[in-house]
Amino acid sequence: MNRPPSRSRPGVDPVLRARARRRALQALYAWQISGGNAQQVIAQFAHEQAHEIADLEYFEDLVRGVLNERAGLDAALAPHLDRGVEEVDAIERAVLRLAAYELLHRRDVPYRVVLNEAIEIAKRFGSEHGHTYINGVLDRASGEWRAVEVQASRSSRT
Repeated sequence: MNRPPSRSRPGVDPVLRARARRRALQALYAWQISGGNAQQVIAQFAHEQAHEIADLEYFEDLVRGVLNERAGLDAALAPHLDRGVEEVDAIERAVLRLAAYELLHRRDVPYRVVLNEAIEIAKRFGSEHGHTYINGVLDRASGEWRAVEVQASRSSRT
């Protein structure tokens, strides 16, 4: 049966997913600074992950997915940026890569959830106005990458 994605789907806890995203952001930021492979980054954060209840499977998928798909994510983001990906602030770059991965590869997560979570993470960890940049980039990108879902959402609000 093909059900529409929902935050309230059995087995998906939005609070645990939000925590997993925050941890994934921190892991990706650390990776951007120091390098390493996905397994090293995940192992580095596994201990902390155990102390903060989060969706560990989702955390690992996000980190592995961003690291494995980084070139494609950066290429997909490029047309929506006003500068090169590497010129974007490190926190905002990690947020954009994380959200791009979810928008492009996690169709089970509604685009509005991805955007809202990215904005909230950027507010918490990013620069003072970084969340507005994130919002603009991801709004444009989601309109292209998830056009049908975005149009359906906009139609239902009118």
